Amino acid sequence: MIAVTGGGTGGHLKVAKALMDELHNRGQSAVFIGSNNGADRAWFQDDKNIKEKFFLDTAGVVNQGFFGKIKSLWNIVKAVNKCNDIFIDYDVEKVISVGGYSAAPASFATLFSKAKLYIHEQNSVMGRLNSLSAKFAAKVYSSYDENSSVKDYPVAKEFFEEGRVRTGVKTIIFLGGSQGALAINDYALKMAPKLNAQNIKIIHQAGKNDFKRVKEAYEHLDIDADVFDFTTNLIGKMKQADFAVSRSGASTLWELCATGLPALFIPYPYAAGDHQFFNAKFLANDGLAYVYRQKDLHDFDLLKVIHNDENIHSMSKALVDVIMIDGVELLINDILGDE
Repeated sequence: MIAVTGGGTGGHLKVAKALMDELHNRGQSAVFIGSNNGADRAWFQDDKNIKEKFFLDTAGVVNQGFFGKIKSLWNIVKAVNKCNDIFIDYDVEKVISVGGYSAAPASFATLFSKAKLYIHEQNSVMGRLNSLSAKFAAKVYSSYDENSSVKDYPVAKEFFEEGRVRTGVKTIIFLGGSQGALAINDYALKMAPKLNAQNIKIIHQAGKNDFKRVKEAYEHLDIDADVFDFTTNLIGKMKQADFAVSRSGASTLWELCATGLPALFIPYPYAAGDHQFFNAKFLANDGLAYVYRQKDLHDFDLLKVIHNDENIHSMSKALVDVIMIDGVELLINDILGDE
């Protein structure tokens, strides 16, 4: 039996979902171990492809006061014992961690069991938990590490299937995530009149926290933009677009690559270890993306970039070759084949 652990945020959970779906497609039983906090339960509570799900009372340790840290650490210790019981009851031999505080108990529980630990690190800068658990892991996988035995990021096949090579920009998509990104929203509204004047269509994920303001702002500007807070068809929205302005969380970055969608990345400035900047820089160093600091965004000449059809075409064509469609399969093959 294999256990998949981790989560808390969508980036971690997307990878967990892709891995468990692949295991299910191969007839392999898997259990999921996550947390009652974060989005873990919402993602997997009703997932019938998983043999069993466990949501433990754990929370992050970072950004808490002294007593909050003590409480979180104590809950993790208790959860480690629970994970050991799960490993025994379900005869777990391998544990795949996708990171996030949800992964802490099951990762550390492998120290006290026969189960081997495998880590998928999503970001270019390794998170604190993964840095600790990597010391006793059987293998660590990363798209940014040349020594990783599998470098292709586990992106859902639908992104590849809906991908295409862009030849110019007729539609632009602004992606602030389901929670929204105020800086991206404000930048989109600033650029909207100029884009509209050149008949460039706008798709805008404003996020639930800023949706009303952004929607009303477009109406005030008399611009017919496709504004939404959350959608289950983000792939379809990406398919329509020819250029993206986005944060650079790992999952979003590699999904844009899979769809062949060139992008301006605006890293979240408070991400741990500044990992969003280094995620985007990994592509920008090869001329496959633009990356600008949020505080310098007013200096970026978006119109000049999107009117360079030759560059848009070459970037899009190269992005398609940056990531292979079989990343999930290769990852599971490597784990299952490791003795």
